[in-house]
Amino acid sequence: MISERPFSQACENNKGPILSVLREHCQAPGTLLEIGAGTGQHAAWLSGQLPHLTWQPSDVAENLPVVRQWLEEPDSKALAPIVLDVGRTWPDQRFDYLYTANTFHIMSRELVTSCIEEGCRHLTPNGRFLIYGPFRINGRYTSDSNAAFESWLKDIDPLRGIRDKEWIEEEFARHGRRMIGEYDLPANNMMLVFE
Repeated sequence: MISERPFSQACENNKGPILSVLREHCQAPGTLLEIGAGTGQHAAWLSGQLPHLTWQPSDVAENLPVVRQWLEEPDSKALAPIVLDVGRTWPDQRFDYLYTANTFHIMSRELVTSCIEEGCRHLTPNGRFLIYGPFRINGRYTSDSNAAFESWLKDIDPLRGIRDKEWIEEEFARHGRRMIGEYDLPANNMMLVFE
C-alpha cells in the first residue's frame, strides 16, 4: 500500500501547481528528464497527467528503489528510473525538457553549476529547463520560513543553501539560455523556466 512507501507531503501539496506550469511550457510531445526524482511521487503522478511526454525519472543510485515503488502506481506512465549523478554521469542522449524539484538547495553551488552546464548540453536546441524550489531574490529571502529553512539546511551541510535567482539566471546565460517564465507557487517556492 502507498502508506508503506516513503511519502512526501510537500510533493503531494505542490504537484497541482507544478502541473499547471508544466502544461504551459511542455505542450509539444517530447522526452522529459526529471533530475532528482526523490520519492518518485511526482514522476508517478505527473507522467500520468502528461501522457504526451516520455517521462524519464532519475536520481542517485541509492534512491532508485523508492522511486520504483511509486512507479508501480497504475496511472504512472514514467519509464524505469535511471542513475544520474549530476556531477559525474549523464545519459548519452538529449532531452526536450529537463525538470527538477527541490534539488538546487541540497546541492553545493559547484553541483548546481554542473547541473546547469550539463543540463544545457543535454537539452535539444529549443528545449526547456524547469526548476522548482525556494530562491532568494536580490539576496533576500522571500519569507521568514525560507530563512529558517536555510539555517536548517546549513546545519546539515554547510554547502547546502537557497540559491539566488539572479545567480541561476547568470549561469544559464553563460550557456545561451534565457529565463522565459517565473512563477510564484505555494509554500514560498518558485518555478523558473529557461530556454
